Amino acid sequence: MADPVLKPKFRIPALAYPIVATIAFLAAWQAIVVYGKISPLLLPSPTQILASISKNFSLILRMSWVTASEFLLGFALAVVVGLPLGGLIVYSRPLRLAFYPLLVAFQTIPKPAIAPIIIVWIGTGLTSKVVIAFAIAFFPILVDTMIGLRSAQPETVHLLRSMGGSPMQLFWYIRFPAALPAIFAGLKVASTLAVVGAIVGEFVSADKGLGYLVLIANGDLNTSLIFACVVALTVLGLLFYYAIELLERLVLRWHVSSNPINDLH
Repeated sequence: MADPVLKPKFRIPALAYPIVATIAFLAAWQAIVVYGKISPLLLPSPTQILASISKNFSLILRMSWVTASEFLLGFALAVVVGLPLGGLIVYSRPLRLAFYPLLVAFQTIPKPAIAPIIIVWIGTGLTSKVVIAFAIAFFPILVDTMIGLRSAQPETVHLLRSMGGSPMQLFWYIRFPAALPAIFAGLKVASTLAVVGAIVGEFVSADKGLGYLVLIANGDLNTSLIFACVVALTVLGLLFYYAIELLERLVLRWHVSSNPINDLH
């Protein structure tokens, strides 16, 4: 008897899940505000937020560019400093013993508490916001770089050394490739923290940016504009995060971290 022809299973596209969940959430939000007769001063409906975005689109776009410049520069500075410093701390025991405890102590300090000091030292311009974003985003890159460089298989390291490999060859062919998954994990965490750092700086002192616009809207009791700024920040953060994730998938095609969540079993 011939085997029955197996029909291919229908798979729902991965993108459909967040889209459906978001639509359901927004529909429930709209219904609660409308039928609950909630004041827009307390909680505007999604349609009111959308109307505010449309009305203030050019303003939100200009402020978004300012905030994006701040967290992108802060993130870039965190990468430029965090990656080499993580390598130096791993390879140098005196540096590790001298500076790593100090870096951990610095990380435990709430950055909003020192943001006013940074503003006083550097000023209210772009540089201070970049420094605050760097201060918040720096530590995950440093720690994950250190963890990654220590994650190489000892057997592989011993094999290369037995074949006469130099320390530089050991780094480029063994340790650095093994560290890339952890490094990208740190970059993705730091990308979200850099956005937070830029907004913290704008909350303390600024004359432009989405954080500044939130303060102005709050003073005017314009709750819809506040939510519109939150939407803009969310979009910026998601675009930045997924840009790094796309880069990770291009660089780490061989690693499990490059597979989408829906492909895991």
